[in-house]
Amino acid sequence: MKLEWWRKIWTSAWARGALVVLWTVAVYLPVLHGGFIWDDDQHLTENPCIVGPLGFKEIWTSSHAFYYPLVLTSFWVLHKFVGLNPLPYHLLNVLLHAGSALVLCRVLQQLRVRGAWLAAALWALHPVMVQSVAWITELKNTQSCWFYLLSILFFLKADESNSRGSGATSKTRWRWRLGLSLLFFAMAITSKPSTVMLPAVLTLCLWWRRGRLGWRDLAVLAPFFLISAGASSWTIWEQKFHSGAIGEEWGQTPLERLAIAGRDVWFYLGKLIWPHPLIFIYPRWKIDATQLSTFVAPLAAIAGLFCLWWKRNSRLRPFFFAGAYFLVSLLPVLGFFDVYFFRYAFVSDHFQYLASIGPIALAGAGVATAFDVIKRRNRFLEPVFCGLLLSTLGLLSWWQSATYSDAETLYRTTIERNRDCWMAHNNLGDELLQKGRVDEAIAHCQRSLEIEPGHAEAHCNLGNAWLQKGDVAKAIGCYEKALEIKPNYAEAHCNLGTVLLQKGQMDEAISHFQKALNIKSDYAKAYTTIGLALMKKGRVDEAIAHYQRALEIKPGSAEVLNNLGTAFLRGGQTDQAFAHFRKAMEIQPSNEAIPNNLAWLLATSPDASQRNGIKAVEFAQQTIELTGENDPSSLDTLAAAFAESGDYERALEAATHALERAKSANDKDLAAQIEQRLELYRHQQPYRQPVK
Repeated sequence: MKLEWWRKIWTSAWARGALVVLWTVAVYLPVLHGGFIWDDDQHLTENPCIVGPLGFKEIWTSSHAFYYPLVLTSFWVLHKFVGLNPLPYHLLNVLLHAGSALVLCRVLQQLRVRGAWLAAALWALHPVMVQSVAWITELKNTQSCWFYLLSILFFLKADESNSRGSGATSKTRWRWRLGLSLLFFAMAITSKPSTVMLPAVLTLCLWWRRGRLGWRDLAVLAPFFLISAGASSWTIWEQKFHSGAIGEEWGQTPLERLAIAGRDVWFYLGKLIWPHPLIFIYPRWKIDATQLSTFVAPLAAIAGLFCLWWKRNSRLRPFFFAGAYFLVSLLPVLGFFDVYFFRYAFVSDHFQYLASIGPIALAGAGVATAFDVIKRRNRFLEPVFCGLLLSTLGLLSWWQSATYSDAETLYRTTIERNRDCWMAHNNLGDELLQKGRVDEAIAHCQRSLEIEPGHAEAHCNLGNAWLQKGDVAKAIGCYEKALEIKPNYAEAHCNLGTVLLQKGQMDEAISHFQKALNIKSDYAKAYTTIGLALMKKGRVDEAIAHYQRALEIKPGSAEVLNNLGTAFLRGGQTDQAFAHFRKAMEIQPSNEAIPNNLAWLLATSPDASQRNGIKAVEFAQQTIELTGENDPSSLDTLAAAFAESGDYERALEAATHALERAKSANDKDLAAQIEQRLELYRHQQPYRQPVK
């Protein structure tokens, strides 16, 4: 009796659902400790619609939303509560994936597909899904899948209501369910437009249920096809003219595209059967349309589908349904339409997130059917086999999840499995440069250019590395090469302008900054650097205007706040300078320029109410701890702070040290200013910033 009670619990929908969710979360535990990777900055961490100054309105009305405004809305809401802590974003992805598995089970049950729970668990735990779940930006996949499956579920329920009767209650229920299905479809499309194939999938589902389609079915499907047509047109336009899927990388002929599509189909099917190796960026195939062997894959796919269609009313009916669903779902990413990601590879694991449901459901049904025969002899073989299969997939997914722990790990793993991935070498170089590992960064950028010499981004990153290493000439050469390849490359214009600014070529620098802004009007870095150039030319008011525009774009930037404070100080607006220095200090106390500027203002402000010698010394000493005792500017500030606090002996000592360092650095202007201040300290007088 007790055994029977436990069996009832174990076979209940609640128990199986809880097991799928818990197992999925356990498998993806490594993801929860991960950070942001690759384009998460573009879509989340540096997206002005998420972090400001733009917001919810611009998500739905401006180009910043790209073509998935509902995903950005999810990011926007989550950011309001948790900021940029990656854990909640990862958790949302994992939970949506687990939740989609539950809805998938209900859809398969509605379609009377055997082994629905097994199929849902196989899909949830399959390692091919890791890329979609572990990559925060691919909330596009997990969120759109959730709404996509809900749309199918409510459509099937509406169809069920319609077939059961013609009474008022049935009609009302049918309208509500169909309305919800349309709503969920719209939510799926605004999460990711690749769900545009849902109307075709619904058509397949109706055929699966009835074996035929009537005019009334087509009338019911019409609103879905209209939404799909509009979204498809918009997405094709967006990929070409907003994402930039235009150029040599997308110049395939129709025959080449057919060959790519055929190879894609078998590639994706192969990864579902044998998911090894899984690579973030797969090698990009070279297609030779002059070779007949190139067309074996597409012809085999077409022939296979035709044979299944021919036998669609035989025992092969489930194979046709699964195969047709698979191909229909993959259609947007088979190469017939230009997708920006094809610049790196024609295939990616996240492209088959939805499509994989077809073959996996077929496999689950096959296992369930086989064990209906076998368990008459051995009732324990089925749970043992299924447990081992799911455990194996779960372990592979758990292992693959660790690949996405951080950007450096992701790119290194990609290079291990695809040594000629120029994109991974370039991005790893950029990542290493941000960590101060300049020589390693140079090596990877150079390797990227060996593989793909025409890659403007790699030339620009290499220039950044040479600049950080101190080789200005090589840096300029790299930036100029990047602009030769890609004249409208805003980042290269800005970086070249920065180098020219350091060399004192102000007008040339400003010209490049302006070109960068003409290309990218919301480029905060360009506004900041042009502000620096204008400050050096003494055009303080213009510099303030540019800094303020940069601050509108990046309101939380300590660097911009500090620069704006410096400009206000130069312009004699000490109240504004003090406020901006204070705010910058709160955001980034470890930036040595900020406490130094704040200390200078507290020590030298002409406004007595703003001066505080003790606080000035505190901030000046904090700056010295960050810069060491070799920076003449920091020592000069410390001297002014000691003088304001009345400790002229230490002021003279610090100023003398600062003068020695300024002369050693051949900074004649600063040395002359320090000598003037030394005279004041000898007469026990503090220095005051001139009133402007």
